[in-house]
Amino acid sequence: MSALEFALWTVLGFLFWKKGLRGRFPSLGSYLALRVGSAPVFMALLYIQSQPWGRSSTPGYFTYSAFYFYVYWAVYLVSAVLLFFVCIEVFRSALSAFPGLLKFGTVIFRWAILASVIVSLSTISFEHRGILVIPEIAIRLMRSVSIVELCLLAFLCLSMNALHLSVRDLAFGIALGFGVMSSSDFIIASFWTRRTLLSDPVQFVGEAVILLSLGIWATYCALPEPVRRPVVMPVNSTIYRWNEIASALGHSGTQVAMPQPANSFFLTDVERVVDKVLSRNLKGRESEI
Repeated sequence: MSALEFALWTVLGFLFWKKGLRGRFPSLGSYLALRVGSAPVFMALLYIQSQPWGRSSTPGYFTYSAFYFYVYWAVYLVSAVLLFFVCIEVFRSALSAFPGLLKFGTVIFRWAILASVIVSLSTISFEHRGILVIPEIAIRLMRSVSIVELCLLAFLCLSMNALHLSVRDLAFGIALGFGVMSSSDFIIASFWTRRTLLSDPVQFVGEAVILLSLGIWATYCALPEPVRRPVVMPVNSTIYRWNEIASALGHSGTQVAMPQPANSFFLTDVERVVDKVLSRNLKGRESEI
């Protein structure tokens, strides 16, 4: 299954570069390059440790184990950071037809990601000292990005009709793959134990979900994507008003000098009241005469 995963990562990277998607999703291209490049390294290290000459009985075991530790968690940490940028790219691609909502929504989306990261890092207990704190930080970041991925998928599913987004759109396919993978991570985490072997059933379930997600991405990259046409909507539609309001936010516009009256409105009202009182008094005196 690990060999099949590496083959799917390679096929996905080939389709991604062949269709010229690097300019549209640069962070996703970097993420694919990282996974394609790190997969054979991990497989080689696992193969070495599974051999009799690579186990604990040999002096070089601690060298292989330490090298695997640093490489694995470094790739894991970089992957979590890249996935935050991938979510922003998918969000921007889905809202590309609405420039006002795109600009305003991207700002809110970035602040939501920052708040998620702060909350995740603030829950670290720091029970482990030294180098062992790296896995705890990396796991917290990956959980945070998994929540963002699920929220992004839910947003696209709920607003698909309003955004005129097709199910065959690549942005939705990327969000769907990450959503399936994130859901699996949360479910498997509830059955995870500290001493988990590669032969445990939970490992096979997690690997099967990864293969399913890779299959979804490869299918979306291989199939022709529908051409996006200009969105036509009535002027009184809600999404159109939201887009216009979002476009107006943050723009000061031109300043217009308004002419001011020579006299204050307060003094003018006082003069009118005085004139009315005087006219009434004069009429009263004339009636008495």
